[in-house]
Amino acid sequence: MELKDKIVIVTGASMGIGEATARAFSAAGAKVLLAARSAEKLHAVARSLPGESLVVPTDMINRDQVYALIAAAHTKFGRVDILINNAGQSAIGPVATVDPEHYRRIIELNLFGPLYAMQAVVPVMKAQPEGGVIINISSNVSKMAIPGIGAYASTKYALNGLSFTARGELAPDNIRVIVFYPGLTATDFGKNGLRSANPVGGRPPGSGMVPDSVTAVADKILEAARTEPAELGMPMPMRP
Repeated sequence: MELKDKIVIVTGASMGIGEATARAFSAAGAKVLLAARSAEKLHAVARSLPGESLVVPTDMINRDQVYALIAAAHTKFGRVDILINNAGQSAIGPVATVDPEHYRRIIELNLFGPLYAMQAVVPVMKAQPEGGVIINISSNVSKMAIPGIGAYASTKYALNGLSFTARGELAPDNIRVIVFYPGLTATDFGKNGLRSANPVGGRPPGSGMVPDSVTAVADKILEAARTEPAELGMPMPMRP
């Protein structure tokens, strides 16, 4: 897909991979809608983008707010070309003792958030002759079993299944669903995870690995939007 003047929604756009992705698409000539809970952070990002943008503060676990986000994009620009479901959070702790409320919260954000957004945007994309692209940000951990992050990984396993099924279901409507797998990335994602009272002992997951930069990850997401594969991701990080 040619990205110039395309309408792109990025959730979780106030920091980390989401912010870098918004920058990458804006630099490529797209018009970017920035969604996250913090209006202040979103406006700071918007002011620094080279292209046109729109800030829509959104709590992705709130179905009404997610539908309002898609409606705002459609009202402003008349279409939505690309939806990037990036907002997410981790929960850290062994399966035996992970806080069930933490697990419930990340299921709502990591799984129901993308589901709400897909259900809201599909009617818009179906009405467009050119269809649209949905990129769901999963994780390389959805292909592994790493102690201490089983709850988080399971939400990404589920997102993968939802995405692959949706890709087949929506193909007749020219809506292309893509799964993207970031690896260990240089962000505060791990620090912002919900931690149980009995975390796994030893070194934290990913310690000793060389993380990818957010710019490298955003560039790869840009590639996914342009080439539209069923799935694409970052290489597994190597120990230094």
